[in-house]
Amino acid sequence: MDAYESLIIDAYNKAASYEPLSKEEALALLELPDNYVAFLTHFAQKLRDKFFPERELEFCSIINAKSGACSEDCKFCAQSKFYKTPINVYNLVPEDEIVEGAHRGVEFGANRYCVVLAGRQAMPQEVEIISKAVRKVKEEEALPINVCVSAGTLDEESLMRLKEAGVKRVNHNLEASRRFFPNIVSTHKWEDRYETIKRIKRVGLSTCCGGIFGMGETPEDRVDLAMTYRELEVDSIPLNFLMPIEGTPMESAPGITPLEALKVIAMFRFTNPKAELRLCGGREQNLRDFHGMAVLMTNAMMVGGYLTRAGRDIKKDYQLLKDLGFKRKEAPV
Repeated sequence: MDAYESLIIDAYNKAASYEPLSKEEALALLELPDNYVAFLTHFAQKLRDKFFPERELEFCSIINAKSGACSEDCKFCAQSKFYKTPINVYNLVPEDEIVEGAHRGVEFGANRYCVVLAGRQAMPQEVEIISKAVRKVKEEEALPINVCVSAGTLDEESLMRLKEAGVKRVNHNLEASRRFFPNIVSTHKWEDRYETIKRIKRVGLSTCCGGIFGMGETPEDRVDLAMTYRELEVDSIPLNFLMPIEGTPMESAPGITPLEALKVIAMFRFTNPKAELRLCGGREQNLRDFHGMAVLMTNAMMVGGYLTRAGRDIKKDYQLLKDLGFKRKEAPV
């Protein structure tokens, strides 16, 4: 056994005991030579199987319920009012359209459905419309699906209203490390997002918090983000890989290679072994032929498209599940 294999096995033994990895250990995983990626992903899969023994994968879907004209200047996002991008701009859709989106999610086989709004923070009247739609979804027996919400830096009152309506999980991504965040956003602070996550936990809602990789961040930034989520003990971590959008400042960002992406996924599994890892935006373009290896380390995939971009053919995802011997998770949480 050589030094790199020992490093991976030692990290596995710590993670399997739910003992936190040090920053140096996590960074070493990202900096492994490429020819150790298969060995690394094997042990990341073992961790996944230890903490999530069921061989099943969850599909989740989203609705872009309020699109564009966003007041924030996130440099990766097509929905910012600061950039000229080819997207549709509209206010919050009616509650019936939100319910219809839940039906589409069920048709895709999704077990989770997230209502996503562009903007810094949903207004009280928007929270009320979403709450009414969630109640309708919960009342329909034909909709066996969990509803999540992503609506910016929500205050405690808004979070409680959503919880009372039947929402169990709220998405709020830090997107990047505290150090790198000012490189991608200037209209609000990383700390605003961090405090929102703590507020979500405080009212008793489940947390879904992820990041985007390939924006020019360093390996240390990636580790810092993973460590922050371990500290917060978030329940679900969506892993996104930059999809450069023409018209945004990130249209020429460096991106990430498939092997880099696998190392990132594995590092998040080692540092957050009890969290659900979700393959989300950019998985098709960035993982390419390594999709199956990524799925073996994770718990869920976003299907049916993203906020402003099309996703992978759902038939390919079903075939992948079959090839890997996984079942689609069906029962609501």
